[in-house]
Amino acid sequence: MTSFTTFYLSRVIGKKVFDAKGKCIGIIKDLLVKTEFLNNADERAIVTGIKLSFKGKITYYSFEQFQIEKRKTKIRISYNRLKELSAEAIENSLYLVETVLDKQIVDLNGRKLVRVNDVRLVTVANGTFALAVDIGIEGLLRRIGIAKPLKFILSVFKANIPAKFILWEDVEAIDFSSRNIKLSKSYSKLQTLHPSDLADIIEELGRKSSAEVFSSLDEERAADVLEELEVETQVHIIESLSIEKAADVLDKMPADEVADILDALEDEKAELLLNEMEKDTSQEVRELLDYPDHAVGSIMSTEVLSFNENATIEEVLKSLRTQQPEAETLYNLFVVNETEELVATFSLRDLVVTAPETKISEIMKPSPVHLYDYQEIDDIAEFVSKYNMLAIPVVDRDNILQGMVVIDDIIDDLMDKGRTNK
Repeated sequence: MTSFTTFYLSRVIGKKVFDAKGKCIGIIKDLLVKTEFLNNADERAIVTGIKLSFKGKITYYSFEQFQIEKRKTKIRISYNRLKELSAEAIENSLYLVETVLDKQIVDLNGRKLVRVNDVRLVTVANGTFALAVDIGIEGLLRRIGIAKPLKFILSVFKANIPAKFILWEDVEAIDFSSRNIKLSKSYSKLQTLHPSDLADIIEELGRKSSAEVFSSLDEERAADVLEELEVETQVHIIESLSIEKAADVLDKMPADEVADILDALEDEKAELLLNEMEKDTSQEVRELLDYPDHAVGSIMSTEVLSFNENATIEEVLKSLRTQQPEAETLYNLFVVNETEELVATFSLRDLVVTAPETKISEIMKPSPVHLYDYQEIDDIAEFVSKYNMLAIPVVDRDNILQGMVVIDDIIDDLMDKGRTNK
């Protein structure tokens, strides 16, 4: 049977460490952990170092030779010998006090920010590990030394202080502002969150931390998250990035989303970004920015799928597999003639249930309901209500297909107006 000892970080910080002769060698200031991945599903944060302070001098030692024992209600820290921790180990470790305790962390299961009141650790035969973070009121009471007496008093009334822990593998530390280090695995767990959840978390962070977390994302992921952020945060994030990095992220986003962001920036900054972006994307965005704010064209998506009526079902499906469009692009598929005039529409359902050799002309719905690019945005709600459409094609006065307005953009626009009118 494996023996183990559990203890809390708050119980050891500030404790003196004595050698075998009873001489104090320092006061514990922090514990350093390093994350180890044993397999794809098992992550353990092993304590690798200890930070001691003695007469104003800070020293880092390997934790291998240290033992933490519980004797009744007392905790004793001892060691066999001292081995200084390497500079590399120091730089690549997570400091529990400095970067976790009293800091905001991400609860990956709850998909939210929480504050750490204490850290629970466990010592087993093969080392000491960070087991969980305490985010409950008991952790705070333990820190000020009244948890035990208060629990005793409450027990008389058959009440208790609810404990609230999150396992270490289900959290992500995010505040490295007090250190000049960059961990190789920083923020890696955040990649598992839905872009919308990650956007909510970024919006709750301080300006520095939000920019740092966003900068850690790859361009595709960053683009997805940026779309979900509120305009104010979008502007802050874009301004925190270099022109090159910001342009690379914007290039991965739909043109209408980019236009909304650039519209909120100063003209000079927007122009710099447009000049840095890919030429085709930049041109699309410029065209959208030319529309007045009250016009349908200002909120339409230019990413549409259009085909010739003589194309077969098989040809259309092959094109879709190649393009791998976003889901909202498939709300409606359009039929245009040789001059790009809108002729008809057809649905994804029609495409799936029809024989491969069938031509689009046999399943399309001619004379589709549409909006004009300079039509008033206020007219859209009536169209959606009347025709129960998820996406409405947008054409110019020559009936040339310009894009489409999707229900998501309509709702966003109405919500923005509601907030503005309050």
